[in-house]
This record gives sequence, structure tokens and C-alpha cells, in this order.
Amino acid sequence: MDLQKALGYTFRDPAHLRLALTHPSTKLPDNQRLEFLGDAVLEFCVSDMLYHKYPNLHEGELTARRAALVCERTLSAIARSLDLGRWLLMGHGEEQTGGREKPSILADAMEAVLAAIYIDGGYEAARDVIRVLFANDEKLIAWRGHDDKSALQEYTQANGLELPAYAIIAQEGPDHDRRFTAQVSILGKPVATGVGNSKKTAEQAAAKKALEILKK
Repeated sequence: MDLQKALGYTFRDPAHLRLALTHPSTKLPDNQRLEFLGDAVLEFCVSDMLYHKYPNLHEGELTARRAALVCERTLSAIARSLDLGRWLLMGHGEEQTGGREKPSILADAMEAVLAAIYIDGGYEAARDVIRVLFANDEKLIAWRGHDDKSALQEYTQANGLELPAYAIIAQEGPDHDRRFTAQVSILGKPVATGVGNSKKTAEQAAAKKALEILKK
């Protein structure tokens, strides 16, 4: 599975990963218990990483940095970088309402996946994956504040609007230099477009423009 390649970890028992990707809306055994465990595994491993990486930081500074790294926005951003939403198993109703892009669902699934790695391969396996995913903590903390898709979704939810819907409406250029154009719509009406060298960056660009338009 491409997700295992992106994670840098191959499951001995794929059933652990499947459970981690199963949303409660399926009515199947779901990932909620794994999410509970993953929250603890993640917090410990990030704490350990920060403790050794920043020997001169005081407790308060370490706590603030950890909080910024293990929050929903950062986890959902990491999940998007792994294309985690693509692999989620969810009910039709949840999928129709944009479940694969909801920050809360992505963050919960990310925690569940980390717990699944812990159960499947032990503490060292989980620690190694988390160290790679969170290695550039400075960038992640900055990126957390610039996840425009999450920010747009938070804006629409706060204002009683439907979730944004994204579509790739054009692509051009050779394979090694492809350019994508994404369009974001709200309530079925196109709001903005964005261009990027991947579908994800194009969608982020479209979300940023949409936020600027909506806030005017």
C-alpha cells in the first residue's frame, strides 16, 4: 500500500492498519480505541524527541512546543501530506459531507495509525516513524498556521456554510513539470481557483484565495 511507503513502515499484520483507517461511521469495528492509545504514544514520543533535541529549553517552552505539534491542525496537515484521507474507510453519508477532508477525522486517524504501528511493531517502530514525521518541528509549527484548507473549512463551519468542495479543473505540462489548477466551491458555487505543481498545493492555493475573497 502506498500509505505504508509514505509512512516508512510496513505492517506485519495489515489488519492493524485497516482498523486504524476505519471510521465509526462504517458501523464496523472502528479506530476509536486506537485513537485513544495513539494520543498517548504520540505525546510521549514527541516529548522524548523535544527533550533531547532542545536541552536548553525550560519546561514551559517544551510544553508549548509539544502542544503546537500534537494539536489537531498539525496532525491533519501531516495526514494530508501522507494522503491519509484517501485510504479511510467510512460510511457513505460521512463521505458525502467531506469526511475525507475534515481536520478532526484526519487527526484522529493519524493518531490511530501511530497506535497501530506501536501495536504492530513496538515502541521503537512508532518512535522512529514519529521522529521522521515530526523531524522538522519548526516548519511544522509554522505550517500549522498556514494550512489554508483547514482554515477555510473552519471559516465555513463557523459561518454556517457547507464544507468546501475541491476539483482539479486543468493540468498541463510534462510529467516532470506538471501544473494543476484546482477550483474550490462552496454551496455548489465556484469561489476561487489556485495553481500548483501538485494537486495538494493547487488546492491549498485555491483555499487561500477563497479565504481572502470571503473575508472581504
